[in-house]
Amino acid sequence: MKKLLSLTLVAVSLLFLGCTQEQQNSMSRSLQNWTGTNGVMDIYAGEKLIMRFIKVDKMSTGIGRSDGQPRAYRYSYGFLDKNFNYKVDEGEKKLYFEVSNFTNYIFYENPGQ
Repeated sequence: MKKLLSLTLVAVSLLFLGCTQEQQNSMSRSLQNWTGTNGVMDIYAGEKLIMRFIKVDKMSTGIGRSDGQPRAYRYSYGFLDKNFNYKVDEGEKKLYFEVSNFTNYIFYENPGQ
């Protein structure tokens, strides 16, 4: 099961890398509909998981105020899961966060709930 999940995550990551920005935004909106209001955002440094946000509602693409053009980042709110257990524990607070096009991340539905 873990191998299948890992292979799926790698395939999805490769799919995103080969798409234009507009295609990525479209897929992100579709993914938000799939994850609903219980998304998980894992952020990686190389192969190491360094940060996880849980109970992420949706990811929005930054839009320029003066020109209305999409920016190279996405933002949302979520609970920082300090111990990576997919649960909001005491002291884990809801935070605003941003990820750029250069951030290695995976956004998916919370498997623990």
